[in-house]
Amino acid sequence: MLWIFLAAAAAPLQVARNAMQRGLVGDAGPWGATLVRFLFGLPFSILIFAVMWTITPDAQPDPSARFWIAAVVGAISQVAATGALLMAMRSSGFAVAIMLQQSSLPMAAILGWLVLGDALGVAAWFGVAVGTIGLVVLSWPRQGQARADLPGGLLGLAAGAAFAVAFNAYRQAGQAFDASHPLYSAAAALLVAQTMQSVVLSSILGLTRPQALRSVFGSWKPSLAAGFFGSAASACWFGALALAPAAPVRAIGLIEGPIAAAVGRRLFKERLTPRQWIGGGLTAVGVLLTVLG
Repeated sequence: MLWIFLAAAAAPLQVARNAMQRGLVGDAGPWGATLVRFLFGLPFSILIFAVMWTITPDAQPDPSARFWIAAVVGAISQVAATGALLMAMRSSGFAVAIMLQQSSLPMAAILGWLVLGDALGVAAWFGVAVGTIGLVVLSWPRQGQARADLPGGLLGLAAGAAFAVAFNAYRQAGQAFDASHPLYSAAAALLVAQTMQSVVLSSILGLTRPQALRSVFGSWKPSLAAGFFGSAASACWFGALALAPAAPVRAIGLIEGPIAAAVGRRLFKERLTPRQWIGGGLTAVGVLLTVLG
């Protein structure tokens, strides 16, 4: 049952990181703010791996081709998902974007079932269906506002799809590295992924948007805090994924929805409409059914 506690801990840490990243989007842009998550989280990921390596002396890692392919796919998908999520926040608001990216739940369940052979019970699939209905209600454009609402909704759903791929890829990477030591393997996968993400994204921004890169380093204090929360959240996610299929792990993570609503109202003066509350409620019911299943 350790995976439940890890996933539950990851959700508020992720909300904290997203809130800090949202504040950095204005100066650094969405891709500069995306880099913050990985670059400034890298020192903490190194520390986490060092701790796990120290307390797992009998580990026998096997960084096979399967591990490297899964880590690369997960790293690319996570970068794309984070960028799409930050752009959705600008269009749809903080809380709504966070709820929309929960579309990773049904997508992760279907992907895990089709590609990886993860088995879910009938109750879990019913929960996925209810959660999906909630997401449809949540993302449906307001009457006469389709042109304004549609881009944010599509970006949020795109973030969810990319997160679904990343979650399943990281689960495969953790299992391929050292299946007998899942938490050690999760820490290794996190370190490898964040290193690749930091190097590649820094290089791209240095060549295409040097001003964004300067803004990232100029805001190093809030960036360091965002990196810490991001690394801690990722460590919890990776650990949970090493112990359980992606769909139920992502289902536990849906508790970030109400947390994000409270943060959005408190920090960004956002208010949810009745329709958004209904969609969020249906999504929460889907979470409960998925977990029980």
